[in-house]
Amino acid sequence: MTTLWLDHRDLDLRLEPGALVPVLGGRRGRPAPLALLERVVIIGNCRLEARTLAALAERGIALALINPRRPDRRAWLCGPAHSDATLRLAQLATALDPMAKYALAREAVEAKTARLIALAARMKAQRPDARLPLTHAEEQLRHVRAELDGPAADPAFGLDALRGLEGAASRAGFSALRAVLPPALGFEGRRRRPPPDPANATLSLAYTLLHHRAAQTAWAFGLDPLIGFLHAPAHGRESLAADLMEPWRPEIEGWVWRLFAEKRLRASHFAPQPDGACLLGKAGRRIFYQAFEEDLAPLFRALRLQTRALVRRLRAATPPTEDAS
Repeated sequence: MTTLWLDHRDLDLRLEPGALVPVLGGRRGRPAPLALLERVVIIGNCRLEARTLAALAERGIALALINPRRPDRRAWLCGPAHSDATLRLAQLATALDPMAKYALAREAVEAKTARLIALAARMKAQRPDARLPLTHAEEQLRHVRAELDGPAADPAFGLDALRGLEGAASRAGFSALRAVLPPALGFEGRRRRPPPDPANATLSLAYTLLHHRAAQTAWAFGLDPLIGFLHAPAHGRESLAADLMEPWRPEIEGWVWRLFAEKRLRASHFAPQPDGACLLGKAGRRIFYQAFEEDLAPLFRALRLQTRALVRRLRAATPPTEDAS
């Protein structure tokens, strides 16, 4: 299974028997067999017919529509979810159970913190010149882990306080990232809406795509992407997708570091915009998409395994419902 990336202005996406065919300026591109597709990602403008959307939905092929200037503004379409409604009832029951909900939320923060500590250690091994700020970030992360193993191990600690620990871990992780990224990128910490520098622009796009992948995976397994445990319910927020991707954010941050460290992406691939945003250009996006699919393939497999394990856990924790009749 694969992803079809479409990033051209004035592109037509046509449905032909068993395939999608991109057409640009009257020239046909290479057909993409529907049987091999798992998702289609459209960046920018593209014309397609309603029957094409219907064909994608019928086959369970996800469609993501992303604004290249504002990656956080996106829409997605998925086909029918798994038909077992009892799984969603189990998910809802767990979300309404304070103890079970807290346990899942704490595990997500714990996994994220552990990966951030491992990332800081890898950075320190490869960048001894940045040892001081990296050591400081590592100490902050170890303090968060001590809190998770101590007071936060008790559900009475509370979800709000737990989210505070997650925020502290994130800030420490971004301070480590700042220490190893090239100063010319101008990365001073996580900023978005709009992202003002190349590193933030790359992070925003990668987070958006990973979030879509998590939402699609949850949907495919029959879960409701809106009902999460760590992230509070909010209008339009796919809280479960955010929960699923939270432990993997450090992998994205480490990957972005490697992209710039290996000079696959450079500052010249980006352009400042009048609104203060920094935009990844066409050549840079081509590099980004290929690297995203190839480099992060193990992460995507782990995300599926993680979701499958969550499904088993929800089923095991919730007794089967009885027919009231």
